[in-house]
Amino acid sequence: MARYDTEVLVVGAGAVGVAVARELCRFRTRVLVADRLNDVGGDASKSNSAIVHTGFDAEPRTLESETVVHANPLFDRLCRDLEIPFIRCGAILVATTEEEEEALPRIMQRAEQNQVFDVEYLTAQRARRLEPALTSARAGLLVPGESIVDPFLLVVAQAENAAQNGVEFLTSCEIERIERSAQTFVVSSTLGEIRARFVVNAAGLRGDVVSHMVGIEDFTVHPRRGQFHVIDRSAPLGIRHIILPVPTKLTKGTLLTPTVHGNWLIGPTAEEMEDRCAHETTADGMEEIVRGAGRLVPGFDPRHVITQYAGLRAVRTPGGYHLRSFARVPGFIELSGIRSTGITASPVVARRALAMLRAAGLETQPDEDFVATRTGIPAFRDLDDVERAALIERDQRYGRIVCRCETVTEAEIVQAVQRTPGARDMDGVKRRVRAGLGRCQGGFCGSRVPRILSELLGVPLERVTRNGLGSELLAGPTRAPGDSP
Repeated sequence: MARYDTEVLVVGAGAVGVAVARELCRFRTRVLVADRLNDVGGDASKSNSAIVHTGFDAEPRTLESETVVHANPLFDRLCRDLEIPFIRCGAILVATTEEEEEALPRIMQRAEQNQVFDVEYLTAQRARRLEPALTSARAGLLVPGESIVDPFLLVVAQAENAAQNGVEFLTSCEIERIERSAQTFVVSSTLGEIRARFVVNAAGLRGDVVSHMVGIEDFTVHPRRGQFHVIDRSAPLGIRHIILPVPTKLTKGTLLTPTVHGNWLIGPTAEEMEDRCAHETTADGMEEIVRGAGRLVPGFDPRHVITQYAGLRAVRTPGGYHLRSFARVPGFIELSGIRSTGITASPVVARRALAMLRAAGLETQPDEDFVATRTGIPAFRDLDDVERAALIERDQRYGRIVCRCETVTEAEIVQAVQRTPGARDMDGVKRRVRAGLGRCQGGFCGSRVPRILSELLGVPLERVTRNGLGSELLAGPTRAPGDSP
């Protein structure tokens, strides 16, 4: 088995883990990120509502509210530097009943307690002027700072930039045991032994498992499943803002949000689960989402739904954000309890993790060679004819459309695989360049992307997977080479 030596081991390559890695790579520090999955992006980080929150409705005077409020303004520069799609579209919280309308002053007061001072009251008429589809609105609140981001590329872009600055990534790497010897952690994994001076636990759904390995057993984690519908961009919705329901004591309800790519999401459900791999969708969950969307936007037509997905949020007991270091386990940092707001909070959580590592003895000498920017893969679909022609002149593979629904070219798929960390399966390609995310959901490109992966990865077609081992697409050839069809 291999052996890896590093100063800082980050366990978990979701939004928080890669943000920590990128923060650390600003310094002359050896950093290694390990994740049990075969790609960066974690569980919750790749299957959420893609909203960058303001924290207007968070519980005041909590670590979560403080972190989210401070993190939101950082996204403009972060997404500009790393070429991540990001839109400040704003949100409208919609009251559809008298009881919900009466709750609006209390929600505005909470926003002010969280130092979010730009929330505005909307009359029914003004709400419908902003979004004509809100025909059932009695009143509402406008929250200008609520925004949308590509959550896949948020993680991938930070990981690529971290790798560009020397961070090493180990995927398909399950952490099995952690022992402390003198000033070093000796970590046993499925890929070999890892030795590190510091360990950052950003393992999300398995955060309790990792902490238990070093004797910290004062909390547990269970998954909360959220199911979503994806609506085709051709649907006659016209919604430009995030549409939020008035939350109840039991749930925040079903939201409807545009995406940075022109379609819409509706969801999520909130189902307490035991199985940490329960990613399946259910008929009951899908029906619940449609009912919730119909309350906000009565004209919503579910026939425009093109697919569904489910994500798992890590629910900590006791609850709340916990960013901790431990005198009895020096050098171990735990980042737990970070749930649906984790995408938003990740830049500030990373800076807090850096501060705790410094306090634990990590030397942080600035790296004069640090590269703060990353160039994204040009999206052929978003370019004009002149720009497209220039790309084809440079690389003829831009002239070969692989995914018709999203106008994704062979050149884009090749880059998605060849970057570090690169795509290793169909879902990895999908998350990076959207091949298979359109109306036909891979009906056209589903036979072509595996051939590109097979060629670039140097593996037989039978070993190309949808999402890691156990999800192989093909069993084998149906006839020998040269046989007649």
